[in-house]
Amino acid sequence: MESQVLFLSDLNFNLEVWKRELKFQESEMDYFEEKLENIAIRNLGNDVMRQLESFQNKIIREREVMGNLRHRIRMKKREIEQASYDNRPEVIFHEKQVLLKDEMKTFVKMHYDLKENMMDFFLKYL
Repeated sequence: MESQVLFLSDLNFNLEVWKRELKFQESEMDYFEEKLENIAIRNLGNDVMRQLESFQNKIIREREVMGNLRHRIRMKKREIEQASYDNRPEVIFHEKQVLLKDEMKTFVKMHYDLKENMMDFFLKYL
C-alpha cells in the first residue's frame, strides 16, 4: 500500500513538472509574439512578412498543443486523485503516463526547434 502511494506521488510530481514546463514555454511564446510585432511594424518587405506569418501560425498551433497537453495533465491528476489503491494503479497509470511522457518529450523538442529558428530570425531582423 505504501509503495503505491509513493508511486502515485511520483506520477503527480512528473505532472507538476510538465505543467510548469508548459507554463514557461507559454510565457516564452508571449515574449516572442511581442518581438514579431516589433518586426511587423517595421514593414521589412514581403519575404520577411511571410516568414513572420509562418512563425505566428506555428505559435498558434503550439498554443493549441499546449492546451491539449494541459488538459491531459489535469485529467491525469484527477485519475490519480480518484485512484483506488487496491486495483494496482501502478500498472494502469504507468502505461498512460509513458504515453503522455512521450508526447511531452516530442512537444519540448519541437518547441525548442521553433525557438531556435525564431532566435535566428530575430538576430536578422531586430
